[in-house]
Amino acid sequence: MGKSLTFRYERDADILYIDVCPPYPEQESEDIGDEVVARLNPKTREVENLEVLFFSTRLSKNDLFQLPIAADLRLATS
Repeated sequence: MGKSLTFRYERDADILYIDVCPPYPEQESEDIGDEVVARLNPKTREVENLEVLFFSTRLSKNDLFQLPIAADLRLATS
């Protein structure tokens, strides 16, 4: 079963965090372009967290905003 996503917004830093799991120090960070940082599992290189910088600025524009990642979205069952 896929993992659910958690969204957090830090207003002071203007960063949207998209988390599969809580961040941890061993994760590797990679700038994936367009001011988005991916935090990767150090063993599998799977994306576990995304940090979208300057998030409110993106919302104020009418431009389409796409993340350079693939997603398999489906409803979580209990």
